[in-house]
Amino acid sequence: MQKFIGYRCSVCGTEYPPGDVTYTCPKDGGNLDVLLDYPALRDLPRENLVVDGEPSLWRYLPLLPVSRMVGAGTPIRAAGWTPTYSPPQLKESLGLTKLWVKDESPNPSASFKDRASALLVARAREIGAEVIVTASTGNAGAALAGMAAAVGHKSVIFAPKSAPPAKIAQLRVYGATVILVDDNYDAAFQLSLQATEEFGWYNRNTGYNPFTAEGKKTAAFEIWETVLEANDFERPACIFISVGDGNIISGIHKGFKDLYEIGQLKHMPRIFGCQSTGSAAIANAYAAGDEDITAVAADTLADSISVNLPSDGLRALRAATQTDGAYIAVEDSAILEAITDLGRVGIFAEPAAAASYAGLKKALDDGLVTPQDPVIVLNTGSGLKDVDAAMQAAGQAPVIEPSLDAVKELGVLGGW
Repeated sequence: MQKFIGYRCSVCGTEYPPGDVTYTCPKDGGNLDVLLDYPALRDLPRENLVVDGEPSLWRYLPLLPVSRMVGAGTPIRAAGWTPTYSPPQLKESLGLTKLWVKDESPNPSASFKDRASALLVARAREIGAEVIVTASTGNAGAALAGMAAAVGHKSVIFAPKSAPPAKIAQLRVYGATVILVDDNYDAAFQLSLQATEEFGWYNRNTGYNPFTAEGKKTAAFEIWETVLEANDFERPACIFISVGDGNIISGIHKGFKDLYEIGQLKHMPRIFGCQSTGSAAIANAYAAGDEDITAVAADTLADSISVNLPSDGLRALRAATQTDGAYIAVEDSAILEAITDLGRVGIFAEPAAAASYAGLKKALDDGLVTPQDPVIVLNTGSGLKDVDAAMQAAGQAPVIEPSLDAVKELGVLGGW
């Protein structure tokens, strides 16, 4: 069955056959949604929508716009199908009865971005692209570099020189061509577009290549299978997602829309976007009640969501407005606190990832969700991605002389 039938512009609604465009709408530059053959998929029995026994995002090949799985025996076949936890300590502290944390840190490069990169590498191989390029603050680049290396594909990464060293180290170790830009992510993004046009490289940029959202939507499919179907909630689930350029939240929204379109969802979940107050372009537009997203001068310790003007902002905004969700802006201090909250239950989150949990806490304080609502929080990346921020959140450990008396003086047991 030919599942992938074309694209639709998210701004003007114009539809294009698969071979007519590659990145954005030629008319207005709008982000393109991938169109699948929904009537045909709706006719398939439930068991034909999932590849039984496949413990990765390729489990959902029948719902993806590529023809085959790639990378057997490599990290490409290990992306996705991440664990979902329901920590009783968090439920008790928040007063929630139904809470899950979906942890993306076990992905091969330790972040959610492996999902998009795995699919983009598959697409690049389908169309015969020799070099894949992206702009990244670290996670998307590391994901692309690792996935490309797994199958011997060439990758080029433009990153701001301020990106955390741990992320740059990943890029270099994976063998990517790494170019550090003496400016911010937005400048790296624009430079990657120029290089794409000049050299004919295949561009992976989020909010630019339509296939990135298709990889990211697989997290929605996993939430559907492991949480929504398993519990059959009477109330819509509330899903909290950290937002930078907007492509993760728009991808997850797309996944739920696909499921709803083919009759697999009883009702759409409510989607909540969480941003740092220092990088809140979409949250500002939501608060203003319109779709005009204005650039900000991003300044936040959460580097993975530090963006002046989100490249997928419109679809990211609609993910909340079209699902009765909301946008929430949280202070960096709340993000650091969320890192320790999650760490106390065994989940190690980088700052951008912890913003989603900080957003949930604020949403509860503001009455946007109730204790009766089912809640899923997305942890998008490992705390090992930004050790400096982790140390800032946790504080320094004491240094003592190597004696039991020194241990006693600390009063360790008394503090437990």
